[in-house]
Amino acid sequence: MNRKELIESLADSQKISKAAAEKTVLAVIDGIQNKIDPGDPLDKDIYNLPPEELAQIPSAPGSLEDALAALKQDSAFLQKGDVFTQDVIDMWIEYKTEKEINDVKLRPHPHEFFLYYDI
Repeated sequence: MNRKELIESLADSQKISKAAAEKTVLAVIDGIQNKIDPGDPLDKDIYNLPPEELAQIPSAPGSLEDALAALKQDSAFLQKGDVFTQDVIDMWIEYKTEKEINDVKLRPHPHEFFLYYDI
């Protein structure tokens, strides 16, 4: 790797983290402006809770597909301050779906090899 490639790869990684930071800041601002209460801290062992009680505990999306579905439902906070446009958000969702979610769905998971092909 030459110096130019190194500088370009560092710049690319910084762009990704900058976008992540922008999204985080916008989410925090949205929470403050809308007075969203994050709730009390949970002081329970969620792995040993009965299913009825666990169902009452809110959780984050469990997969990239779930997260993108949630983003489709609520992306207005990312558009405040003209940081992201709806086109950029839609393009991001489409890209992640086509290049990551669908690619993973088309290939067997390593655990499937263990389950079905391990002799």
